[in-house]
Amino acid sequence: MSDFYSMNVTLQDGSQLPLSSLRDKVVLVVNVASRCGFTPQYTGLQRLHEQYRDQGLVVLAFPCNQFGSQEPGTDQEIQDFCELNFGVTFALARKTEVNGPHTHPVFAWLKKEKPGLLGIQSIKWNFTKFLVGRDGQVRHRYAPTVKPQDIEQDIKEALK
Repeated sequence: MSDFYSMNVTLQDGSQLPLSSLRDKVVLVVNVASRCGFTPQYTGLQRLHEQYRDQGLVVLAFPCNQFGSQEPGTDQEIQDFCELNFGVTFALARKTEVNGPHTHPVFAWLKKEKPGLLGIQSIKWNFTKFLVGRDGQVRHRYAPTVKPQDIEQDIKEALK
């Protein structure tokens, strides 16, 4: 896939989210896990969602079990965990692979567009974040250690 808007994402409830419906939005794509040291970042992601959704921010989270088996639950268990523990109301995709032969097309595209350090096209751990601008281009890639509140200025710039 060569265009962000040409792909679809299957959400937790089984519905399809055509990324074309997000045209002219700013999208924060994050691979997440429920049993990770970075899991508390859900709080910051939810805050960004609440604060900026009316200005055009969409937070799109992809649960992934590829790093230390830190997302072992079913899609329903993941949804329940996120709602109960963090009040998550932003979009959650079905459990996704972000590396390897079954990499979701969204992550294949993101990694190609914005490789990591030294040009490495892989995700290193949970809570890697990509900020996609209103034009469908990747503006920034953030390491898992970068907290949601630390990218707020970049989000504000992208929303202008």
